[in-house]
Amino acid sequence: MADVLISEFMDKPTAQGLIAEYDVHWDPDLWGKPDELLSQVASARAIIVRNATQVNTTLLAAAPNLEVVARMGVGLDNIDVAACNAQGVQVCPSIGANAASVAEYVIATAMILLRGPAYYATPDVVSGTWDRPKFASGVELGGRTMGIVGFGSIGQVVGAKAAAMDMNVIAYDAVMADDDPAWDGAQRVDLAELVANSDVISLHCPLLPTTVDLIGGPEFAKMKKGAILINSARGGIANEAAVANALKSGHLGGAALDTLAVEPIDKATGAMFAGVENLILTPHIAGVTQESNRRIAQVAAQNVRRVLGAAK
Repeated sequence: MADVLISEFMDKPTAQGLIAEYDVHWDPDLWGKPDELLSQVASARAIIVRNATQVNTTLLAAAPNLEVVARMGVGLDNIDVAACNAQGVQVCPSIGANAASVAEYVIATAMILLRGPAYYATPDVVSGTWDRPKFASGVELGGRTMGIVGFGSIGQVVGAKAAAMDMNVIAYDAVMADDDPAWDGAQRVDLAELVANSDVISLHCPLLPTTVDLIGGPEFAKMKKGAILINSARGGIANEAAVANALKSGHLGGAALDTLAVEPIDKATGAMFAGVENLILTPHIAGVTQESNRRIAQVAAQNVRRVLGAAK
């Protein structure tokens, strides 16, 4: 039985490097085979996961030798961190490794949404329709205010890229200390002030009981008319029914949702968003690029090496 278990997709050269050093079992589909997963984890000292493998009390009870859970990514909602701590298992996310990819997604979708229908003109142009007024009503990113909810490693990169685009950057973070040097990159405000003053609001906080529906009907009512919402953090932080209603009413200018409360979305959610204009829905891929896949895998592999020590 293997010392290192890889239960999801991993950058191949990085996985091969671990295979050369350790006894590794790698099955990208293992997360979906619960009985086999519990059997394989029985001898494992390390498990490398993304966001599909549920590292819960059932898995931990079957893994008496486990020393480290290496998460290829930063979200920990699929990992029972308290149970891991109680069992002496280190939980190591790949902090910062996909920050550039997420930040580029935020800037790109913000630019698309602020230009309204401009980037959806292809069918009209191909058909010979040359309706410049219809597609020329958008606004620029520069000079507007980017509000960042959650100013950790990803939020800070978003802030830097927004500032480089001549945006004013404000941020809210519930836990970051007032004297943290990261605040050099943004003006610290409370959530109410951020909601009221931002042209673009980008969410980068974890999904916790305190952040469920953090952005809902009352917050949308207080936003500037035409403001943009981008959620590349976790589904459920923005109330999706409230997003749909705010878009349909015209008060919210646009939204990009890369994460949703139910993934893949159910029929009710699909129906709720059907036909809504200036909406971008993507399947939880904001932080997934060829480059970020390689980086998060490398960080996860290094965390395994650090905890387990030299190759046996």
